[in-house]
Amino acid sequence: MTFIAIRTSWERKHGMHILVVEDDSVLADALTNSLRALGYAVDCMMTGTDADRALATDDYDLVVLDIELPKLDGFEVLRRMRERKQSVPVLILTAREAVYDRIHGLDLGADDYLTKPFAMGELEARIRALVRRARGAAVNLVSVGQLVIDLKGRQASLNKVPLELSARELAVLEVLASRAGRVVSKDALIHSLYELDKDVGPNVIEIHVHRLRKKLQDSNVVIRTIRGLGYLLEPLQAVTQALRDDS
Repeated sequence: MTFIAIRTSWERKHGMHILVVEDDSVLADALTNSLRALGYAVDCMMTGTDADRALATDDYDLVVLDIELPKLDGFEVLRRMRERKQSVPVLILTAREAVYDRIHGLDLGADDYLTKPFAMGELEARIRALVRRARGAAVNLVSVGQLVIDLKGRQASLNKVPLELSARELAVLEVLASRAGRVVSKDALIHSLYELDKDVGPNVIEIHVHRLRKKLQDSNVVIRTIRGLGYLLEPLQAVTQALRDDS
């Protein structure tokens, strides 16, 4: 009876934040611990109503949703998401094997379906595939200028030389690179990096960005501060062109 939401929701290596909603405490603990070990930031809730409340107030990148949840079943959680025009990808995870249930879930707007029992490796692969699809990427690589990030291998390189990054630095860099050319707010980075019960201020993000800039300083990739809005990662030539346009 599992519901997992991944938002842009990455305290660690992935830059994604996962919400696990599971009324079976043993399974909930197993999933939470396994996903945290893989580098995801994870929160856990026990009912569909709690999950619906979280989804109504927070932004997520991906949802893995079980059908049988107390108080509010997974189908209703999914229906309410789509009614709110939330386009977040949804992976249904359930013990039900009936074709009708799969069809119903897909018709409600689910993007994928995985039946229990399942291998964690398959769940991880499906999560990566859905996130890539949502970001418009067909492969596990994100490239910006000389910067290349291997989402599966959890490694960043600059001009083919591996970068030495902490888990949080890599997380921030992944979020910025996946939205290259677009401004990412500090709040969005905080939500990507930390669990809901963590009280983390913007100063921590500033420290990570400062360190990343030093590690990118001799490359053709820069992280710009857009005053009052957030940060923007882009190739150096784009910055040069912008300065010319402003002059």
